[in-house]
Amino acid sequence: MSASSFRMEKACGMDGHGAFLVLSVAVRIVARVSRYRLRPTPVQERGLLEHCKQARFVWNLAVEQHTHWRPGREGAPGFAEQCRQLTEARAAFPWLRCGSVIVQQQALKDFAQAMANFFAGTHRHPTWRKAGRHEGFRIVAVRPGDARRLSRHVGEVKIPKVGWVRFRWSRPVPAEVKSYRVTLDHAGRWHVAFAAIPDPVPAPGNGHAVGVDRGVAVSAALSTGELLHAPGLTSGEAGRLLRLQRRLARARRGSNRRARLKAAIARLKAREADRRRDWVDKTTTSLARDFDVIAVEDMDVRSMTRSARGTIGEPGRRVAQKAGLNRGILAHGWGAVLQRLEHKAPGRVVKVRSAYTSQRCSACGIVNRDSRESQAVFRCRSCGHADNTDVNAAINIRTAAGHAVAARGALQPLGGARKREPQPDLLCVGRTVGIPF
Repeated sequence: MSASSFRMEKACGMDGHGAFLVLSVAVRIVARVSRYRLRPTPVQERGLLEHCKQARFVWNLAVEQHTHWRPGREGAPGFAEQCRQLTEARAAFPWLRCGSVIVQQQALKDFAQAMANFFAGTHRHPTWRKAGRHEGFRIVAVRPGDARRLSRHVGEVKIPKVGWVRFRWSRPVPAEVKSYRVTLDHAGRWHVAFAAIPDPVPAPGNGHAVGVDRGVAVSAALSTGELLHAPGLTSGEAGRLLRLQRRLARARRGSNRRARLKAAIARLKAREADRRRDWVDKTTTSLARDFDVIAVEDMDVRSMTRSARGTIGEPGRRVAQKAGLNRGILAHGWGAVLQRLEHKAPGRVVKVRSAYTSQRCSACGIVNRDSRESQAVFRCRSCGHADNTDVNAAINIRTAAGHAVAARGALQPLGGARKREPQPDLLCVGRTVGIPF
């Protein structure tokens, strides 16, 4: 594609929310980000916004090139050809030439990685980036002196074409970082995230296992009897959010009042997301430190939270109820809990089938749907065992993980010989002879 075919629009974008990057080489390496609040001056903020626009523009052009492909047409250009086209475009258009070539080339490299992930079947096809929703860019080849500490709570990072931008030094910056990403969220907050490969949380080596049952009424129930709840908005904040949403529905599109209301709603939702993220990190760290084996249900959260709207020809049923359930699942961070557990305790997370875990008695093993009297009460119709429904399910998950681990011989903290089916009496609750759970 020649430089003349580049459309000089300023509303395109690059993904600024790459919280976790997965590189598949000989082993699976997970690069986690250490995120900090960026505090640019008004002049620096304008420069950052220009970087976001240019990165978004280059990303969307790459998406357009691949979308244009049809069977029988010449294949879409690869990364090297797109870089050559970018050089021609920078020579032809001053707006691109004034920007950072590092930012623009990294947008193309991010797109090439996204396409590789799509063809590998691990991610969806890359989509368009929208202004106000996908604001961010990535910088690579970071040198040790590009991030430094100024005082106890203030640091600064060097950004091309912008200079030294200050950020809040809430914790030390990893020494081995090679890249960082700058993002702007919906609440108008700038962040800088340094990518680093963290050390996993070491296993305690005590032979203990735990089952985790994720739910809506209870965010996470443990087989030890603990009931964990993800924090959300307070009652006052929830009421204010509802009032703001009602006012937003009456505001005229494109008005300043509507923009102010959207910003206020975004700030409240960002506060809720920050609390949930903090809870997920603390909870998963505690589980990784206290237990050798962590058992969770194997659930496809993405499919479970799809809309039930259906199509015009075949409309869905109980759409509003399903939408409420989807919001509840997402608000309790089901996917985030499993993802962070796999990052912090690699090789120690066991996924088990979720079928009948809430209907099976953890004491006698009888499955009876009538045993679940309510959301919180489980009373076995066979042996009379009573317990919290979620805790009972968590115990079943832990027991199923014990069978799976001992059968395949991959993990040994539960005891027993390799590749040998475990004895049932050693895995039943109340008769754990010589095996501490």
